[in-house]
Amino acid sequence: MKRIDWYFDYISPYAYLQSQRLGEFDGVAEIRPVPVLFAGLLNATGTLGPAEIPAKRLWTYRFCQFAAGRLGVPFRMPPAHPFNPLRILRLSIALDCDPAAIDAIFRFVWAEGRDPAAEWPALTATLGVADADIRIAADAVKAALRENTEEAIAAGVYGVPTLAVDGQHFWGVDGTDFAHAFLADPGILETDAMKRLETVPAAAERRR
Repeated sequence: MKRIDWYFDYISPYAYLQSQRLGEFDGVAEIRPVPVLFAGLLNATGTLGPAEIPAKRLWTYRFCQFAAGRLGVPFRMPPAHPFNPLRILRLSIALDCDPAAIDAIFRFVWAEGRDPAAEWPALTATLGVADADIRIAADAVKAALRENTEEAIAAGVYGVPTLAVDGQHFWGVDGTDFAHAFLADPGILETDAMKRLETVPAAAERRR
């Protein structure tokens, strides 16, 4: 069975939406959740996140509300966004990236629309973790999140969510179907039309 490395950050509503589709890969591929700091990916590529661009910010929220309706999954924006995801990313690692815990955190933030910082005690109670503050303060946990992010950057991951399989990256919730197609037929990336895309040159560059 194939393995998919799933790079995600709770700060992304797109990652939440994709998390609700991961069950589609059951029996086809094994999902390895990899929590990463989205801000670290942005810093590495010198880009802004969707919520940091005023016009794109509202579009992102509207589209995710729309897409959630189409998928039939609950969606409610948390009280403020972007928020600092460090504690919940570290908590995921402290809980050995347990899929049930990851899903519970995503749902707390994006299905119930709750603030993971202001409602930290409620979140940890939901997860049944009484010593969460101690666990996330462990040097090994902090190091693991840094290493995950560095691993992602080194692999060429530039955004979340990203599904990585056999060295190929499928970015965004709208890349989910593309990943399904690749798993069914890896040759989809070997057609003449697809190979040509790898050699298209840039004819102009913006001044920086």
